[in-house]
Order: sequence, then C-alpha cells, then structure tokens
Amino acid sequence: MQITRRGFTLGASALLGTGLVSRRARASVSLGGMQVEMVSDGNLVLPLDFSLGRMPEGASEILARYGIEGEALTPPCNITLLRHEDRVILFDVGSGSDFQPSAGLLPETLDTLGVAPEEITHLVITHGHPDHIWGLLDDFDEPFLPEAQIFMGRSEFDYWRDPNTVSTIDPARQSFAVGAERRLSAVADLVTFFEDGEEILPGILARMTPGHTPGHMSFELRDGSESLMVVGDAIGNHHVGFERPEWETSSDQDPTLGATTRAALLDQLASSQMMLAGFHLPGGLGRAERSGDGYRFVPA
Repeated sequence: MQITRRGFTLGASALLGTGLVSRRARASVSLGGMQVEMVSDGNLVLPLDFSLGRMPEGASEILARYGIEGEALTPPCNITLLRHEDRVILFDVGSGSDFQPSAGLLPETLDTLGVAPEEITHLVITHGHPDHIWGLLDDFDEPFLPEAQIFMGRSEFDYWRDPNTVSTIDPARQSFAVGAERRLSAVADLVTFFEDGEEILPGILARMTPGHTPGHMSFELRDGSESLMVVGDAIGNHHVGFERPEWETSSDQDPTLGATTRAALLDQLASSQMMLAGFHLPGGLGRAERSGDGYRFVPA
C-alpha cells in the first residue's frame, strides 16, 4: 500500500477533534537509583492495512476484544525519560512538527514536566522511523536537544544514511528514508555509535532486536537486581503483537525477522518477568504474561 505524508496527515487531522489524541502518559517506575517516566509525543493515526497488512484469520476477533474497530489504529507514542545520577536521558525524540498533527507533542510535554531541552544530557535512538527521530531538529533545523550526546546503533545509522536506501525500501516508506537521511546528516557529528551487547552508559545495555528495521535496538536498564527493557517498536502493539507474536505484520520492514524477534523477546520478558517500556503500548510501562498460546500486556 502506498502511504504518503499527505495521506498520514489527512488521516490524523480527521481524528484531532475526536478525543483520540493522547497528550501525556505519566506512568513511572523506580529501578534502584534509576527513575523511569513515560512522556507523550501524542499519537499516530495509521491505516489498519499499513499497520497489520492482510490480517490472518482470527485477527479481527483479537482486535474486537480490545475494542478496536474501523480502518485505522491510533497508537500512542510514549517516550522513555530516564533520570540516573547526573544524567537525564531520552529514548527517542518523537515526530517533530512535520509528520502527523496528532504527534510531535514532546516539546509541550517536557515543558509541562518542567524539563528544558537543554537539560537532556543524552538521547538514545532505537531506530530511524519518523515517529522516533523526526523530532531531532526544531523548526529552524537546529538540534532540538542542543546539549545531548546522541547514541545510535552503527548499522541502523548506516542504513538510513545509505543513498541506496530510498530506492530499495518499500515505496510506502520512501518518505521515511528521505526524512531520516536529512535529519541524521544534520546531527552526524553529535552521534556516538555502538554495537549489540555494549553498555552504552552505566546501567544501559544495547540489545539488537532487528526486523522492524534492519538495525533496531532495544535497551536493558538495570540497577542492582531490578531491570526494565525499552523495546521501541520491536513489540509494536498490545493486541495482535502479544496474542500472536509469530504473525508477520506489514509494520515491520522485514516481517519474518520481526516476528521471530518479537516472539523471542516476549518469551524472555515473560520468563524473567522483566518490566518493559513500549513506544506504542498503552501507558508505555507494563509486563508480558503468558496467556494460552501467546501473551498479554499487563499495564503498570
């Protein structure tokens, strides 16, 4: 399906007045000396077939159990804010003002929390999709977080900077590639690269979770015996993604690899009862519990 920025924008505009825009998610948790809080960048409005593709038999019944009807999904956009020692860290930076009118609310949300952009010391990027990095630049094309050291996985960065990506990516995502390349080029000198398994900052371990994008990263936060996984879009929703993680979805650039990654990640999270922070999960924070042949999301 061809999805243009105009199509995204018109769809979002149609729902702005319906009360579906979630402006602030304030779930929080303490992990030893770490303070984790979810802050909102608003929500997306996505055509159902772009998000899930041709749904397998039984998918409509799953969606119905969660009260999801119609041809669009309105997933929240939850950004993880971590305060640890003298660091103030964001995981992803939202959509900015150029993607959808229902998103890009991070500046407003931070202001409500009394956090100035200059106070953010580090920005950790899970992957290069618009709702995660188009907020890198402000309306004057200057870095929105002027004092932040940026961390991004080397393979993910290289993928979006590669001039061949725009011609090889799914046509529905060509605008994603153009937007990512422009923004990452502008901040390239500020980026510190890392590989899978590295401790990028004290208590923050990088975990490769590919499929949604080629170099998608999750991050394990740990202080003592307490831990939490920031999963980005490796688990992209709280319904089909949990109940049937092995199903391939068109929201993943590599649907087969994405399903394999999602199933393994949910198995790990449920077995260890590790908390998770999900970018598109209700409230952002919760746990995965086994339920029948799949899992269910239990909000914090």
